[in-house]
Amino acid sequence: MPTCLIGIDIGSYESKGVLSDVEGKVLAQAAIKHELQFLKPGFVEQDVEKVWWGEFVTLCRRLIEQAGVKKEDVKSVGLSGIYSMVPVDANADPLRSGGIMYGVDTRSVVEIDDLLKKLGAEQIFRRTGNGLSAQSMGPKILWLARHEPEVFRKAHSFLPCANFIAARLTGNFCIDHLTAGFFGPLYEPDKLAWAPDLCEGIVDPARLPEPRWATELAGHVTAEAARRTGLAQGTAVTIGTCDVASEAMSIGVRSPGDMMLMYGSTAWITLLSDAPMMDEKLFATPYIFPGTYCLHGGMATSGSLTRWFRDIVGADLVAAERAGGPDSYSVISAEAAKVAPGSDGIVVLPYFSGERSPLNDADARGVIFGLDIGHTRAHLYRAGMEGVGYSINHSLQVMARAGAKANVMTSVGGGTKNAAWLQAVSDITRVPQRIPAMTMGASYGNCFIAAYAAGLITDASAINTWVAMERTVEPNPEHYPVYERRMATYLELYRRNADLMHQISREQRSTG
Repeated sequence: MPTCLIGIDIGSYESKGVLSDVEGKVLAQAAIKHELQFLKPGFVEQDVEKVWWGEFVTLCRRLIEQAGVKKEDVKSVGLSGIYSMVPVDANADPLRSGGIMYGVDTRSVVEIDDLLKKLGAEQIFRRTGNGLSAQSMGPKILWLARHEPEVFRKAHSFLPCANFIAARLTGNFCIDHLTAGFFGPLYEPDKLAWAPDLCEGIVDPARLPEPRWATELAGHVTAEAARRTGLAQGTAVTIGTCDVASEAMSIGVRSPGDMMLMYGSTAWITLLSDAPMMDEKLFATPYIFPGTYCLHGGMATSGSLTRWFRDIVGADLVAAERAGGPDSYSVISAEAAKVAPGSDGIVVLPYFSGERSPLNDADARGVIFGLDIGHTRAHLYRAGMEGVGYSINHSLQVMARAGAKANVMTSVGGGTKNAAWLQAVSDITRVPQRIPAMTMGASYGNCFIAAYAAGLITDASAINTWVAMERTVEPNPEHYPVYERRMATYLELYRRNADLMHQISREQRSTG
């Protein structure tokens, strides 16, 4: 039998797994759907045992059975997951049922303000490469200390999703440098280490996982983990990383100037460089290889917003799909494709879960502007897609001002199945998008990282033999004028209404 690799990614609404050989041939793939837990305004979690660990175990067993291989044929396992955090004990068992999510979880706004007053925004940015926002994990750890002190006291470590699974498998508590870069204000990327003075008053750095490169091994599957998962004892396990890194690797994004645009439940942009780049409105971290760095832009909503629009205005389509009818997304997207660019005057601010970059405003709120009696659900759905496009363009504009230059942009994720959405984004940003022929995503990238970390592949450029491009979406200059006007409206709507958004947000928190 061939030497096999397993790659698993735990996402916002789905866990995916791939089993491949070392040449990138896919021998099995599987997926399990799940939900985020929106507990109350600003509180977003995911079930650690059921989703993170339970679905990982199920996917491992399912992939091995589906591929018809022996567990001993699987030589290495690669991991990625949604950016998150759970406090764990010394056995890597969670101390609370829910893992606290990324920027869509905005519970720590008070802690952010307190840390800014204590440490100063200038020092935080200068030393960590990032401002503090709802994306930062340091304030959320401080929130735990204040609001769940017994959990905080018992915690041996604080682990993101993928690193939690790696700890369960190997007994070793590690975090990759890219993910650690989002643990602001605790981590200094130029030193590749936790900063004791910045950690003071939040958490002892000795209780944080050891930062290492995502292309290294966390260790090997223990006897207990082998019993629980069906993997062979001694199987290599990667450190684990954020889904964005594995997704980027899955499409060959590995060299300076390469850029990924990921259409997931959120939208995410990652641009690689050979030296650190910083901008106060964006996110900066190391990448997965030594000597590589990233500038990131992350929107709080993308697929989660189109899902919301579909569920609200296309409930009949969802019901028809459940009864055996056509895919509801395909139907409503086809309707939206018939609406003229610019949605006949509707502009959506997609801040339905606050906004990450470039606003970094957890208290931003969604807006549907320009409605009249002649608009249809197709207009609304298209305007929602365009709103995500304006948000992406906003981050690209900030990247350009920071001097970040993309040689090529490759797009991945569920949104690449929507031709109208892709075209709108290219028209709004005026940037071509390369679309891979196969978009299995982060789990496929994890297979490559698993092989590289275990020494089964020694040259990272081998990823080029794993990836093929299907097509390029070219921007249509005829649509530039209308989108330039709508983009100006988009920016001005936030500027004029931010204070009202913040007022509403404060009221929601006080009554939530």
